[in-house]
Amino acid sequence: MALRPAIIPGLVYENAPAGIAFLCDAFGFERHVVVPGEQPHEIAHAQLVLNGCMVMVSSPHAHETASPPSGRAKLWIYVVIADPDAHYAASRAAGASIIAPPHDNDYGGRGYETHDSEGNIWSFGSYDPWAEPA
Repeated sequence: MALRPAIIPGLVYENAPAGIAFLCDAFGFERHVVVPGEQPHEIAHAQLVLNGCMVMVSSPHAHETASPPSGRAKLWIYVVIADPDAHYAASRAAGASIIAPPHDNDYGGRGYETHDSEGNIWSFGSYDPWAEPA
């Protein structure tokens, strides 16, 4: 089997089942793999997909519970989508906490920013960083 090179963000949620439900309901992810943990309401490993892209989700594990030196996570996730306005409407209807509603970017494309159920920042937009500059 050929290796498919990729960079896949892994997110740790205190309440991973609720985090997975939120990502699916509010952002349109689909469950690809969900492996329960040893304890009730624990997720050992999950893979969620959206438009051929993936994020992984788990409950906290011993090596993942340390806070960064600043006490604040340094993570945000950008997802390229075709219709940010429709995606925003669905996210908002599902109860997402919106940081910035849809807007045109100075560097191209349109997008919006939101928090997920545990405060991680997600940016959804039509700007494609892989596309040739205009």
